[in-house]
Amino acid sequence: MRKIKITAVSYLNTKPLLYGILNSPLADQVDLSLDIPSECARKLREGEVDLALTPVAILPELKNWHLVSDYCIGAVGEVKTVNIYSEVPIEEITALYLDHHSRSSVALSRVLLRDHWRITPKLLEAKEGYINQIKGSIAGVVIGDRTIGLERSFPYVYDLSLAWQSLTDLPFVFAAWVSTKSLPEAFKLAFNEALKAGIAAIPKLKLLLPSPDPSFDLETYFTSYISYNLDEAKREALHKFLGYVAALEPFHPQISRSSQPV
Repeated sequence: MRKIKITAVSYLNTKPLLYGILNSPLADQVDLSLDIPSECARKLREGEVDLALTPVAILPELKNWHLVSDYCIGAVGEVKTVNIYSEVPIEEITALYLDHHSRSSVALSRVLLRDHWRITPKLLEAKEGYINQIKGSIAGVVIGDRTIGLERSFPYVYDLSLAWQSLTDLPFVFAAWVSTKSLPEAFKLAFNEALKAGIAAIPKLKLLLPSPDPSFDLETYFTSYISYNLDEAKREALHKFLGYVAALEPFHPQISRSSQPV
């Protein structure tokens, strides 16, 4: 029987979900790869996988899409690992690097700049090494594991999920399990059970996974900052976010020489 091809986000916040999959009967039925969020989106859009934990900003680009699971990568208020870092207050920034790892974070940043902070900095296309170029009035969006401990380097840190909650009074969904084709009902049921078991194993995972930073508590991150249940509030938030995305102007970031790898 052909294995179901899956791609999932490679960040720390996905580990409980991966643990559930790999310790379930589905482990032998799937072909699993780990990628940065933007690559998960590309693979799903181009039909290279059957199922992806993908940034939700790609959904309007898909002809047909299905939310396969009752679980996601979401947050209720602060998320901790999706932030704008700056040496100056948000109203004083003149340019902003947008993290190339995730379409959802780029789109969310643009929504918040327009409707929450109401500022219009120059938007710069980020390349590897761009974090070193965040200085003066040039700020940067950074997501995922690279944010851990980064708050010690910048006096101003703005959590994008918390800003979204301030704007909408809703949680946020960064990534969801999406397919562009019908999957067997038996698989979807087993998949949900595997993810549920992985989340239940978080107390065990904190003993198995090394902390990426001495000040970073894994269990607190998994249970207080990441919210895995794709409940009705998050589905409402996803619908609202996609409406915001549809109203955004076409995006053409400026290429800065300083965004080249260093």
